[in-house]
Amino acid sequence: MISTFGELKASGYTPKSIKDELRENLIRNIQSGINSFEGVHGFEKTVIPELERAILSRHNINFLGLRGQAKTRLARLMVNLLDEYIPYVEGSEINDDPFNPISRYAYELIAEKGDNIPIAWLHRNDRFTEKLATPDVTVADLIGDVDPIKAANLKLSYADDRVIHYGMIPRSNRCIFVINEIPDLQARIQVSLFNILQEGDIQIRGFKLRLPLDIQFIFTANPEDYTNRGSIVTPLKDRIGSQILTHYPESVEIARKISAQEAKIHTSQSEVVHVPDFALDLLEQIIFEARNNEYIDNKSGVSARMSISMLENLVSTAERRALLNKETHTTVRLSDFMGIIPAITGKVELVYEGEQEGATFVAEQLLGSAIKTLFPSLFPRIEKLSKKTESTPYDELLAELIAEGGLFLYDDCEGSEYTESLNKINALSDLIAQYQPEFPMTDQLFLKEFVLWALAEHQKLGKERMNNGFDFGDLF
Repeated sequence: MISTFGELKASGYTPKSIKDELRENLIRNIQSGINSFEGVHGFEKTVIPELERAILSRHNINFLGLRGQAKTRLARLMVNLLDEYIPYVEGSEINDDPFNPISRYAYELIAEKGDNIPIAWLHRNDRFTEKLATPDVTVADLIGDVDPIKAANLKLSYADDRVIHYGMIPRSNRCIFVINEIPDLQARIQVSLFNILQEGDIQIRGFKLRLPLDIQFIFTANPEDYTNRGSIVTPLKDRIGSQILTHYPESVEIARKISAQEAKIHTSQSEVVHVPDFALDLLEQIIFEARNNEYIDNKSGVSARMSISMLENLVSTAERRALLNKETHTTVRLSDFMGIIPAITGKVELVYEGEQEGATFVAEQLLGSAIKTLFPSLFPRIEKLSKKTESTPYDELLAELIAEGGLFLYDDCEGSEYTESLNKINALSDLIAQYQPEFPMTDQLFLKEFVLWALAEHQKLGKERMNNGFDFGDLF
């Protein structure tokens, strides 16, 4: 490993700015067909091309989007576009490039030792700094301040720039620096960023210190913040090269990929609990219903983290039932979706009417809406009103259920009891055989329960929640 400036020069190393690093490595990835943003789904035709154009243009970037739209993840993935290691002057607080020093420390060391100055190496994983903008952030935090202790120890006047204690931004020289939720930063603090972004100098308590920092700035912002809490001041926006709009997944399939990738499902859970594919579709459909629900404040967004938490809760609900019954294997049931309600109620912002109804009511309504949305993709549509003389595909099923005195499904019943309860309704099996003959056998019990819930949501069948299960029977 090269350890001195002389060795570095002899090696033929060529210094470059961080924006050039990002640009050159992105070009290499594009030409090689390598995905620079692995693990980000749904942005392939929208956000990622815009981000790549911004990097090629060497712009500072602002990601604008609602919560849970992978803004910070995209910023962190940009680290992979940096060179694996870069050299810097050993001991420098601000990662001085030995070829282009900017601090007094590096200048004086080079003047003293020349080619013998020691070189250290900075890994790309250490070249990412992230700061959440909060109202208590100060200029001293970001830019720096005069350090009286340093002045006293070194016996320096406050007029000497060596008494400056550098803030987070100078210490992130040659790094990616992210400020999350930039509108929450007070306007006077945003103003302190102007010179760094454009002129390359910093101003601290009377010092105007020429410090041409080499930083890739990335900002993130939520559109709601612009009206509720603050805004990005116009001169700062003018200094940000590209503003990129993010969005939520546009389909259930993409949403499923994200949830499956991010959900923390323990291996022991996966071995015990089988989750039907259709249950995963239903889970993600709940998110889509939430983003259009009248009781939910859509301006605040419905984060993808909600579906991740719901999936984790769903699996845990089924796992708990298996543990209670001492079973080594179980399948997710539709009644298990009652277990996801805590993952919903804490993650949605309700409007006034929603607050009046209650978060649990809204969560149950979202499940019902998702069932009604997906049902026509599998079975004939259930007409709201029909003439008594007209027959429907569900008449035999409804008649059998009423003749049997209804059906009660216990929340925590054993698998054998659950199977027997659903399979004894012959018309239910006939309906699936007619309209979904290719549906996986392992998932048919879930589909049978789904039909019952759908009939109840369309007010063709009564469904009453009891302390220990659901009672399906005569609507009246």
